[in-house]
Amino acid sequence: MSVLPAGDDSRSLRLGDRLVPMLDRARVYCCGITPYDVTHLGHAATFVWVDVLTRVLHAIGVDAQLCRNVTDVDDVLLAAAQRSGSAYDAFASVQQFRFDQDMTALGVREPQFAPRARRNIAPVIALAAALLTTGDAYLSEGSVYFRGAAVAESAGLTRDEAQARSAEYGARLDDPAKDDKLDVAVWRRSGPGEPGWPSPWGTGRPGWHAECAAMSVSVLGSAVDVVAGGADLAFPHHAYQAAMAQAATGVRPYARAVFEVGVVSFGGTKMAKSTGNLVLVSDVLADHPAAALRMCLIDRAWANGWEYSAAELDTATARLERLYRAAARSAADSGPALEAAAAAITAALRDDLDVPAALEIAEEAGGAAARSLISTLGLSE
Repeated sequence: MSVLPAGDDSRSLRLGDRLVPMLDRARVYCCGITPYDVTHLGHAATFVWVDVLTRVLHAIGVDAQLCRNVTDVDDVLLAAAQRSGSAYDAFASVQQFRFDQDMTALGVREPQFAPRARRNIAPVIALAAALLTTGDAYLSEGSVYFRGAAVAESAGLTRDEAQARSAEYGARLDDPAKDDKLDVAVWRRSGPGEPGWPSPWGTGRPGWHAECAAMSVSVLGSAVDVVAGGADLAFPHHAYQAAMAQAATGVRPYARAVFEVGVVSFGGTKMAKSTGNLVLVSDVLADHPAAALRMCLIDRAWANGWEYSAAELDTATARLERLYRAAARSAADSGPALEAAAAAITAALRDDLDVPAALEIAEEAGGAAARSLISTLGLSE
């Protein structure tokens, strides 16, 4: 049973440096995975935090409608499927199933909407047509390119910085069909042996940033309340996604708030498949309770990057045990003390999702206040 203060209709939430007043509904778009390999803690941190965000919104009376896409048309996925000797769509479905298993184990609730790129080709074609109409894109050699030179400037990056970051994500900077190296494909012509769909410009497939822009607008409308994902996606992905959506719809800003979760490092380097320094969710859960790993991921500021270690997990396990002991105490389950603790916990969560502060209050108050926070944060055994 909720112990949120009765009659409290304040639904504002501070995220970073932005206070976001909410009404009765919040549209949250989260950039989902490209299902081509195993799920590591870097992935888990993002999706657990987004789950916490939507849980807190629900706790304060806001219907959080989460759309989390699946990028199942992507060059890196196609390459992985070819190496495995599998069809790309079957390969993606298997990897998506494994990801879903890991998320379920971690208590991450299913999103209300989970559009797949390969089933949303029509919205991408519509996006490309709209951008051609507005003059924000152009057709060249069977591909439609978004004019992206201004995106780097809007993101506060120099051209060299933008090109370097784009190259990290496989951008084809030397594509001779582009007018500018920072232009990106909305619709890319497909070559022999590559998946493709018919379009007004020939057989092709969606570009990465265009997939999220199109699916977001198609599912949630011209703008969202929160766009979420890993902080490493701020540029190029989130920047181009927002720029395309804004250019096509004329609605600005695309997102009222940005929720970019800090990256997880291991061995001094960002955890990533490309570097191979992965700590897999399935490996950790083989030896530790899911709630302990979840606590490890969220008992910190969501925007800060951090270094994973076994000691971090041990600390989180001890913190979880203290919270459970506090919840089991026979503290008063009604009255002014409980109302004060509940109000303080809610205030902490509304203030930039300050989970560490909320945990401290719950540990001290114990009883129903601690049990309510366990439920809100998804920390039940």
